[in-house]
Amino acid sequence: MKHKVFISYHHANDQDYKNEFEKIYCKLMDNCISRSVGDGEIPDYLSDERIREIIRDNYLKDSSVTIVLVGKDTWKRKHVDWEIYSSLYDGPKNKRNGLIGVLLPTYPDYNPIKNTYNPYIIPPRLYDNIKTKYAKIYTWDDFVSNAEEYIHEAYLRKNDYNYKTDLSRPRFKKNRDGNRWYDT
Repeated sequence: MKHKVFISYHHANDQDYKNEFEKIYCKLMDNCISRSVGDGEIPDYLSDERIREIIRDNYLKDSSVTIVLVGKDTWKRKHVDWEIYSSLYDGPKNKRNGLIGVLLPTYPDYNPIKNTYNPYIIPPRLYDNIKTKYAKIYTWDDFVSNAEEYIHEAYLRKNDYNYKTDLSRPRFKKNRDGNRWYDT
């Protein structure tokens, strides 16, 4: 079954992996919406709710699964946080998306054999939803070998309301810095 996906990623660091994913999955399957929010495309002075609406209605429309490409600095990016939030928001106009995290070889301690990760250096909202079992995370090597299967599984979870999303974390107001995020 074909699914349309939205790819969330750190543009400056991980563009090559996004392009590679499009070659592998999007071109072969003809089912990929490749949109993302760039710096400055949405004014920061807008309310959080308006920003979410713009992302959902203008960037995520027609997609059913969001894939977050996780490199070394992805967790720091406000646009990635906004895209994950908007992907998970279940509104009357646009329903929630399935959610997948993909650890890139640029991710610290990347290990293609083990699917292990440090939760404090992946996007916090992605981690919250891995904990609820709504989202799953894979290594790049595993994901590109099984992309169609994993995307379909995420699609099935999005339609199963036994899987709960967690949107409780405040949305990022700005990009973060440091070596990791902390729960406060």
